Amino acid sequence: MASRRSVKLSTIVKELGLTPAHLSKDYESAVLTTADVNRPALQLTGFYNYFDPKRLQIIGNVEATYLDTLSSEERREAYDRFMAYDIAALVVCHGVKPSKECLEMAAQYDRNLFVTDQDTSEFQADVIRSLHNYLAPRTTVHGVLVEVYGEGVLLVGDSGIGKSETALELIKRGHRLVADDAVEVKQIGKDALVGTAPEMIRYYMELRGIGVINVRHIYGVGAVKPETSIDVVVRMEAWKEGKVYDRLGLTDEKETILGVELPLVTIPVTPGRNLAVILELAAMNNRQKKMGFNAAEALAAAHDQAIDNGGIF
Repeated sequence: MASRRSVKLSTIVKELGLTPAHLSKDYESAVLTTADVNRPALQLTGFYNYFDPKRLQIIGNVEATYLDTLSSEERREAYDRFMAYDIAALVVCHGVKPSKECLEMAAQYDRNLFVTDQDTSEFQADVIRSLHNYLAPRTTVHGVLVEVYGEGVLLVGDSGIGKSETALELIKRGHRLVADDAVEVKQIGKDALVGTAPEMIRYYMELRGIGVINVRHIYGVGAVKPETSIDVVVRMEAWKEGKVYDRLGLTDEKETILGVELPLVTIPVTPGRNLAVILELAAMNNRQKKMGFNAAEALAAAHDQAIDNGGIF
């Protein structure tokens, strides 16, 4: 199940190199819960009909120029109204030193106030990207994630079906492990998912009969990757006698994770099948489909054309 995320304000401050002008008493425990930010130009003029104080507040050249046109008393009143709200934090861009009135109200209401040398648009882009990364919807999936020919392949299936063993064979063939057993999945866009491993078990694999191994230490740093996009889901299942499996590839199965639909390929597992080679083929075939070529559809179209022309095939 996806969980609601938060990130410590201090984490963002450190990551973006913000200079504190005033820190609140609860600074170390303060958190941000939304990736949206706000330029409080209208609020500083007195319009608060639509205002979310939980957003990170950013003052740029527009707001600073407006405030410079006010008298000291008017600036104090503007900041007084603004700081009375429980704002997450206020960041002043372009290295502008906060005015005396701003500092007074930040101290009076105990609000977090920072300065950055970045210009407003650059800082806004950086902080939104950072917040989206930390606050992205996420869930944990039982499976193995490998990168095969640049495609993120998520292997799922019952325990003992051979997911880790297949991933190990792929690693020996030059592909890269991202996560084994538990895959942390986060949504980074409307239709984009990224997978990684929990920090504690990153680059470790469990193989029945052998135990736990560290793939990076055995096969080198070229055999692992911290994270990758998830492009296709492969479900491995024991061969079921009598079950009809798709032999042409004309049926588009889907797997939904965090509301995002991903292509799903079901691979029946039987003794003697070279699963690593099959998964390499599945990755390449998925890439071909994204580039606009579907072999099954091309063959079906050629078949129909031959019938229409009365040809023999």
